[in-house]
Amino acid sequence: MSSLRVSRFAWAALLGEVILSGLRELWSHKLRSALTLTLLTLGVFALVVMTSVMDGVVDKVSMGFKGLSFDGTIQLSARAPETTEEQKRFAMSPGLRYEDLTRLTSPHPKVRAYLPRATENTSLRVGTRLERSFATGVTPDYFPWQNRTIATGRALTEDDGRRRSAVVVLGGSLASKLFQGVDPVGSAVMVNGQSFQVVGVLAPLQIMSDDSWLDANGLLMPIEAYMDRIDPKHSLDKLYVKLTGKEALNEVTSAMLARAKQAHHGIDDVQVVDLAAELVKGYQQFQDQIRGWKVVLQSLAATVLLVGGVGVLSVMLISFSDRRYEIGLRKAMGATDQQIFVQFLLESLVLAALGALAGTLGGSFLCRALSSSFPWGLVVNPLGLLVAWISALGLALVFGLYPAFRAMRLSPMEAMR
Repeated sequence: MSSLRVSRFAWAALLGEVILSGLRELWSHKLRSALTLTLLTLGVFALVVMTSVMDGVVDKVSMGFKGLSFDGTIQLSARAPETTEEQKRFAMSPGLRYEDLTRLTSPHPKVRAYLPRATENTSLRVGTRLERSFATGVTPDYFPWQNRTIATGRALTEDDGRRRSAVVVLGGSLASKLFQGVDPVGSAVMVNGQSFQVVGVLAPLQIMSDDSWLDANGLLMPIEAYMDRIDPKHSLDKLYVKLTGKEALNEVTSAMLARAKQAHHGIDDVQVVDLAAELVKGYQQFQDQIRGWKVVLQSLAATVLLVGGVGVLSVMLISFSDRRYEIGLRKAMGATDQQIFVQFLLESLVLAALGALAGTLGGSFLCRALSSSFPWGLVVNPLGLLVAWISALGLALVFGLYPAFRAMRLSPMEAMR
């Protein structure tokens, strides 16, 4: 037991000596050490930040896709003619119009809600300030079903629709542009020369679709007032249909197409799009792009780490040349080849650990600085941190083998000449 304790004490003393000698070696060759540590630091920094930011981007975009509220939703919209014959036939139809809603939105056991939407490019005036924007007509159900929350004021109500009230809810971006931080609720805006009262302002939206961009940068009004005051043609852009479940897709699609065909005197000039399927396809494309970016960024980080490993090899070879006499003296005093070998390997690992520590601290600081830009903050990815440290220490171990072998095989007589 006593010999085991002595052996453990000897290895602990060797480890302490190795760390101190490694630090002395770094300090005695400041420029060379700084260049080596910079490369290792940058490699670890890139891996830590890349994995953490990628996780944050995936979380943010996933949250944005969920915010689209397209699960179990189909969209009814006008269909463009594909042939000359269709073009002539479609010309006999008035197209998708507000008047169609009476037939299209009649109750169906497998439909939870109907959300019509119409948008027009308009001019806005607040005092002497003029802006081009977008007016969108919607029903009160549009706000809860499409996750449009109100920051100040209120949303549109059924009473607004029945009275055809000249009221609007401003998008968050438009309100900031027009009123520059002042609460606009209660103010009047001129839309195409007609006065509307602001009753609410939307909370900031994550822009993931054309609709969310239009809502953030435009204004929403009762669809009845929109048809009376903004669009005399009474055109509808689209009708969202919220289903009770995926199994209702085919049945409701057939029913909506049949209703539209009846409303348009037998002309099938509308189409139905399964937005849930489009959402899945879009999310899959996003994941494919993220995988591609990960490969590119990981390759760059690996290249920097590899160059850092070559720097460790250079430092240890120079250290070997400078310390030949010391190595010979230690061997003459009883140090074994194994101890010399382990000493050089540990010194290369100390270099890598210092670089990895600096990269970890720098990456963690940047992640904390960027945290406010992500919905759930930006936490350092433990897996990325582990991979970065393993990569740095593994490269140091591999590139430290050759100098360690040379030091181990050096004879005392040759070293002390």
